[in-house]
Amino acid sequence: MTILQHTHTSRLSRTRLVKIRGKESAMLQLSTVNTYYGPSRILQDISLEVNTGEIVCLLGANAAGKTTTMKTIFGLVRAKSGSIVFDGQSVERKGTDEIVKSGLALVPEARRVFSRMSVLENLEMGFYIKKNRAEFRDNLDYVCQIFPRLKERLKQSAGTMSGGEQQMLAMARALMSRPRMMCMDEPSMGLSPLLVQTVFDTIVHIREQGVTIFLVEQNASMALDLADRGYVLQTGKIVLSDTAHNLLNNDLVRQAYLGGA
Repeated sequence: MTILQHTHTSRLSRTRLVKIRGKESAMLQLSTVNTYYGPSRILQDISLEVNTGEIVCLLGANAAGKTTTMKTIFGLVRAKSGSIVFDGQSVERKGTDEIVKSGLALVPEARRVFSRMSVLENLEMGFYIKKNRAEFRDNLDYVCQIFPRLKERLKQSAGTMSGGEQQMLAMARALMSRPRMMCMDEPSMGLSPLLVQTVFDTIVHIREQGVTIFLVEQNASMALDLADRGYVLQTGKIVLSDTAHNLLNNDLVRQAYLGGA
């Protein structure tokens, strides 16, 4: 089964579940968010939502504001106006640690593993918000089932791993807090096509474990293949939003992000 077929099956299953529930539940909502760097307005009235159980992607060229969107969600950059609601609670004025404790986890751009630390120590850093140390072994077993290669390399220095292995470690570190939602910033950056496929297969698997996914990605074709819905960001503005299927077949998206394919 290809990743597209696999994702299509998952979409159908969730659609049936949503119909049973009667409505979709929004886990993350941004409403008219404006973010500035000094006098420069980077995000302009950004509004988007991610429903429980979805994979939603945010597409855009370099400097479109994708990473700033992620930083704003996590309070690393403060929105000047607008609201950010996660799981029914406003988070736009909360600290990053509080946001992570609420069940939201970030896989940052360029992985940013702690290169001088071992794989195990990196995973321990992902667990730091938890109070019950007895959960650590259970969470470690959980991420090692998803990333079996890491289990073999717990004592290895993270800086000696390949780019693909470091990306897996960054994802595993985020999962150590057992989040309800993961935000991933350019997970395919700098990876070979084979490793990109592995990363995207893993994202689908993580969603199947009950984790909602918000994905910032330049690889529009791969992202839309696995996503349920998508938004297109252009110079700080959302210019298009639709189902992933419709975006894949949108002429403007195809010309700008899919090479006219």
